[in-house]
Amino acid sequence: MSGAQTTDVSRRHFLQGSGLIIGLTILPKTAAAAVTQGDPQGVEGASQSMNAFVRVAPDNQVTVLSKHLEMGQGPYTGLTQLVAEELDADWEQMRVEASPVDDEVYKNFALGMQLTGGSTSIANSYEQFRKAGATAKAMLLMAAAARWCVPQNTLTVSKGIISHKASGKTANFGELAEDAAAFSPPKNVSLKSRDQFSIIGTHKQRLDTPAKTNGSAVFTMDVIADDMLYAVVAHPPKFGATVDSVVDEDALKVNGVTMVKTIPQGVAVYATSTYAALKGRDKLSVTWNETNAETRSSKQIEDDFRQAMSSGGFEASATGDVDAEWNKEGVTVVEQEYVFPFLAHAPMEPLDAVLLKNAEGGIECYAGAQFPGGDADAIAKVCDVSREQVTVHVQLAGGSFGRRAQFGSPYMTEAAEVFKASGMTRPVKHIMTREDDIKGGFYRPLTLHKLKAALDKDGTIVAWDQHVACQSLMGKQDELDETSVEGAREVPYQFNNHRCMSYNTNSKVPVLWWRSVGHTHTGYTVETFIDELLEKGDKDPIDGRLELMKPDSRDAGVLRAVAKMADDAGPVASGAARGVAVHKSFSTYVAQIAEVTRNQNGEPKVTRVWVAVDCGVAVNPNHIKAQMEGGVGFGVGAILYDEVVLSEGGTVEQSNFHDYRSLRMSEMPHVEVTVIQSDASPTGVGEPGVPPIGPAVANAWRRLTGESTYRLPMVKPAQA
Repeated sequence: MSGAQTTDVSRRHFLQGSGLIIGLTILPKTAAAAVTQGDPQGVEGASQSMNAFVRVAPDNQVTVLSKHLEMGQGPYTGLTQLVAEELDADWEQMRVEASPVDDEVYKNFALGMQLTGGSTSIANSYEQFRKAGATAKAMLLMAAAARWCVPQNTLTVSKGIISHKASGKTANFGELAEDAAAFSPPKNVSLKSRDQFSIIGTHKQRLDTPAKTNGSAVFTMDVIADDMLYAVVAHPPKFGATVDSVVDEDALKVNGVTMVKTIPQGVAVYATSTYAALKGRDKLSVTWNETNAETRSSKQIEDDFRQAMSSGGFEASATGDVDAEWNKEGVTVVEQEYVFPFLAHAPMEPLDAVLLKNAEGGIECYAGAQFPGGDADAIAKVCDVSREQVTVHVQLAGGSFGRRAQFGSPYMTEAAEVFKASGMTRPVKHIMTREDDIKGGFYRPLTLHKLKAALDKDGTIVAWDQHVACQSLMGKQDELDETSVEGAREVPYQFNNHRCMSYNTNSKVPVLWWRSVGHTHTGYTVETFIDELLEKGDKDPIDGRLELMKPDSRDAGVLRAVAKMADDAGPVASGAARGVAVHKSFSTYVAQIAEVTRNQNGEPKVTRVWVAVDCGVAVNPNHIKAQMEGGVGFGVGAILYDEVVLSEGGTVEQSNFHDYRSLRMSEMPHVEVTVIQSDASPTGVGEPGVPPIGPAVANAWRRLTGESTYRLPMVKPAQA
């Protein structure tokens, strides 16, 4: 272990007034901690590895090594359930911690490297972690059979106890662990059928909840080291600008500031406390070179994007001949433009990392790493060491919504540059403030949609044409970026004539996937536009959708289910209206109905939301419901209030929750969730709850007020 430590004083206790911080090596707070951090072998020296994902300790604790980052979405518990099911373990003996970093052993099958994203944690690990549990069980049975000299098929396992009925002999996993680890793992193991499940499909309490509730959970901000420096970076006020010159005399006079260094990303200030580092940064005088900076306003960027849609583009999908429908007799043509602003991720825990050199000269990093292998590569490259000399200790993360998931690891590159510039003789904690993050880019792209549809004399939609202008998340210019049009190129409706076009646009504003990626804007456009078309065609919003869907489709299934939920809840409240939306993202089907009224300012207030979700096998229904509820809250806040605006000259106007606000607790609607029973393989739930809520709210608001919302957010900020 390195010299990294955590506080022995809970955050809650510290805030009550105790300024004392006592350093302890990173270890679980108690031997019974369900979620542990740190060096696995250091925690349980005699633990036996059954495979890369399962360890069994002499005290009978079973630890699952999660290859996926726990950032609030629940993989620590869900993956542990998969192992425990096939292991026939007692849930009380199960523990979990972050796996080591290895892009091959712990790779995400859906994405090709060790990373967490795309709502894939359970989906891509479902069989892998079950097989890990079944393999561990087989090895324990081998050990018991050998020890008792009995046939293996005469043994049974229940709640962590292996029994031989004829002799009455029993043993727990811990007693057999050392013997079991000596056996070669079987190449093939059988898995339970779904009717045999006793842990999968049950409402197990999240393993990380107790530690997060009592303040003992270790996040990167809790990691300290002897003689550690704290560093913050002054970033350019415009994207693409660079440092021209720095005057740092006043900064160096701040008590606690030790040095100031220029790095490629800006100017780093180092100090013996966060407070001193921030004060020192405030005292800097930096001249920025804006020769290559983005100086356009959001409005100017929007106009340029609109111009980009006038020619060229890439055909994302095409069925039939939409152009042949526009001028037919009796056809009504409807056109509309939608504008979506830049959006910040604004996780509760901004980005941070601790880097230090260990006794062997290697570099250790503590961070809530979503792409830990990529982060290690970035550190090695910047600090000029071999990849083998870099160790990333994955910590719990306080949210992400896509912010920590960056190919090329630009954040960790900055943290490594800060560490390198310091001389790497002392540990350094690099911290981004919320202002740094919200003003610093990596936003959901500003996006324009132009939609055009044709209705025949019976109100039937006979043509649908959608054009999307969006800055490519994948950095593409000369080919289709599928993330720009996902959710628009494939829709649940059976249109005879359907086309979707995409236009890659340019900006120096750094962009990044945001919770639900392209679906966040395509779901809104498709579901609000079709709602208006159905209304123009004098069709019911639910029945009209169902008429356009395959009757036995999963889209239709969730739509029928959510309609029943809302009907069973009773009539619409006085002074309110309801709107519906259905959307598939990340292979999960979600339908939502929102009930909306006006608040005291005459603005939309979402009071109730009904959600039906079909995500295949429900590993933990309670987690699924929680993610749907969280997606509703996240999506409602964004659609009502959020936008990042570049003012004239290219500077960002927003900076923190006072002007880039989250949904307040008092504004959270009552949410009811139904999880559809399904035999399909499990799919993701971290993101699919977000896309339908925006259009459901907007559709309700239009029905309540007659006002359509084509430019987000729905609530405009008060003018100063």
